[in-house]
Amino acid sequence: MAKFTFDNQPKLIYLTNAQVELMHKKALEILERTGVYFQSEEALKILEEKGCDVDYEKNMVKFKPEFIEDCIKLAPETFQLYDRDGDPAITIGGDVFTFDAGSTGLYSLERNNMDFRDCIADDLRKIFVLSDALDNYDILATALAPSDVPTDICDVYRVYLMLKNSPKPIDSSAFDFDGVKNIISVCAAVCGGLEELRKKPFIIMDVCPTSPLEYNDVRCQNLIDLAKYGIPVEVESCPIPGTASPVTLAGSVLVHLAETLGGLALVQSINPGNPFIFGGAPMTFDMRSFTASLNSVESSIIIGCYAQIARYYGIPVHCYAGLADSKIVDAQAGLETGISGMAAVLGGANCISGPGMLDFVNTFSLEKLVIDNEMINMVKRIYRGLDVTDETLAVDLICEIGHGGSYLSQKHTLKHFREELYIPPYTIDKLSRDKWEKGGKTNVYDRAKETVDRILTTHKPKPLGAEREELLDSVFKGIMDSYSVEDVPFGPAS
Repeated sequence: MAKFTFDNQPKLIYLTNAQVELMHKKALEILERTGVYFQSEEALKILEEKGCDVDYEKNMVKFKPEFIEDCIKLAPETFQLYDRDGDPAITIGGDVFTFDAGSTGLYSLERNNMDFRDCIADDLRKIFVLSDALDNYDILATALAPSDVPTDICDVYRVYLMLKNSPKPIDSSAFDFDGVKNIISVCAAVCGGLEELRKKPFIIMDVCPTSPLEYNDVRCQNLIDLAKYGIPVEVESCPIPGTASPVTLAGSVLVHLAETLGGLALVQSINPGNPFIFGGAPMTFDMRSFTASLNSVESSIIIGCYAQIARYYGIPVHCYAGLADSKIVDAQAGLETGISGMAAVLGGANCISGPGMLDFVNTFSLEKLVIDNEMINMVKRIYRGLDVTDETLAVDLICEIGHGGSYLSQKHTLKHFREELYIPPYTIDKLSRDKWEKGGKTNVYDRAKETVDRILTTHKPKPLGAEREELLDSVFKGIMDSYSVEDVPFGPAS
């Protein structure tokens, strides 16, 4: 098949070409023999109309291999994501990668880097302002579920608050049956309507199946609604070796593939060509502490494998990385964040969620979000590698300088040092010990804290504009009224 190519193969490779093809075939075998559970009569009918083998009593759908491969071909290899104002923001797919904050945490780490508390809407607002200001976050993620907002409208509230605090594209998710419709309604309010949103999407929506091989009624409805609206869909399979998938990593990759391809089949059956991201949130279960980690080394291996196979399909890739299980911003957090972030990029992921997150994706740190921005700069520099041209080889200059000379004052150095040498802008210490001591002996967390305070004090995100803000408030107020919610922080009734 023409799309099945390795021309843009990532740099960190876990599987041979033959193993990729074998896993693809085995995933098709699982889909044909066992199928996928869809807890939705509408989903079952849609797939039955496409010729799938549907068991209404068991809510089970079995797929012919040819049908799945046809659906793979329908999914675009890349698509354009716009910003809130309709301007091109970032291409999703190919060799482009981007990071966004981790998602749906419950707690905020206090500024003392030790205590934590239930998160509130103001924490979420600060994350959006920081993400708007920091250059490596091309997409904003709905990072927290604030405790001071009613659960019934929490999913749409997060998007509402984001639209007010940044023009950047959005990555979000719905919590219930009406979540997608509510979220799309507030997005349409700021961009000129549903048709304009379909033409210039600025939001990606995540849908998580339940491993192994199940889509519950809410997730089915989310997929159906998103496909009907033409919104980019990111399916995030969550295999857990030894609990929700085979303990062998290869077996867990197969569960991931089958689940994701089942979701892809439903989406493409409704809206052929709908933008789709081959996402995932693989975890490992620690048999000693009974915790599930998105940030284990095994998770990185599973990510690299399904990313490689998704590139074989020609479909953009999402993963969770650049996060930490440590409870505070410390050496463990840096170690876990850097290794998983680098592995995700070199493994071929396009959309990477996780910066700012600690404590098994439960706790968010503003300071970590800033430090992680530096990590992304370093990863980008490594990924870019080096240019080999007559200009960069500088043979004439080397011969001119000869033995024992200095390049410091050369025009060639002045011309190229900014693009060749990464100079950390915020938190990474490159001072001599003497200058570091005179500067107050600060550590990376101190400097990140100063950066957070400066950005929150001085940065002013691009305003929405009075007319669009009034329409957004009106639409959101209608949603509040439908749930009998009188007031929310920073809301239209404030």
